[in-house]
Amino acid sequence: MYLGVDGGGTKTAFCLLGDDGELLTQTRTASTYYLMSGIGIVEPLLRQGVEEVCRAVGTTPGEISHAFFGLPAYGEVSADVPELDAVPGRVLGTDRYACGNDMVCGWAGSLGGVDGINVVAGTGSIAYGENGGRTARAGGWGEVFGDEGSGYWVGVRGLNAFSRMADGRLPGGPLQDAVRRSLDLTTDLDVVDVVLNRWHGDRGNVAGLSRAVAEAADAGDPAALAILTEAGRELALLVDVQADRLGFGAADGIPVSFSGGMFTNPHVRGSFRAAVARHGDRYDLRDPLLPPHLGAAVHAARLAGNPLDAGQVRRLQSEHLDEEGRQA
Repeated sequence: MYLGVDGGGTKTAFCLLGDDGELLTQTRTASTYYLMSGIGIVEPLLRQGVEEVCRAVGTTPGEISHAFFGLPAYGEVSADVPELDAVPGRVLGTDRYACGNDMVCGWAGSLGGVDGINVVAGTGSIAYGENGGRTARAGGWGEVFGDEGSGYWVGVRGLNAFSRMADGRLPGGPLQDAVRRSLDLTTDLDVVDVVLNRWHGDRGNVAGLSRAVAEAADAGDPAALAILTEAGRELALLVDVQADRLGFGAADGIPVSFSGGMFTNPHVRGSFRAAVARHGDRYDLRDPLLPPHLGAAVHAARLAGNPLDAGQVRRLQSEHLDEEGRQA
């Protein structure tokens, strides 16, 4: 069995695959993004998720053949890496695992573990790619001065546009009402109370405001539409720098895919596709095959020397879609 763990900005997703790549079970816990809450949150959440998937199929952590733990912020605080590397060993009771940044889960899931580039845009944003054993990342610098195109980035720009509209520095539009409804504001100035006083700038809550921006864009708000269009372009820029770093040639037909909640927005996705398409045939833009937590398990099998073939990936995709349909 292969365990996949994807620790995103708002949740941590777990799954177990059988030796033939079939989906056995999956579950979720809270996010393991620890930079604001402390590294101590990681082990209990990982233990909870691992115990749940093992209990669901009547197995134990010690029987898992290999696991991959994709953890948010992994590698971004050098002093924390030894502890993050050690935590899964305490949870599993074995050394048959590897840890990495959750960007690896997005890449392995979207492309099925083949060479290419994947862009992740959820609460934060980052890109990861592989080519002939070479690896590279771009973006993922955090919400304060990076993570362009992410939910947080869109939320902050939406709040900026809202404040400008409230002052008259920007023409009013549907974004004003969308933010007022989302935050249940009595007066526009109450946005300061909600975002800074009650939320303390919490990245997940701010990222959630991207939904208000999307609602306003759908209603024809030009400022909101401009924010989402720029988000797509920023995410496409990550593809260009990755292609060069990974040594892909100018006419390689580089596999490119995407994952994360921001790509469910048609304005972001359309802008991203258009920016990638400007390079002609250099990129082979593909819809994602699998969600990141399944990608983590695919990567675990790959690390164990038993990579899933294309047929197994397609079957896993079908099993996941069937399960999603049953839950809908």
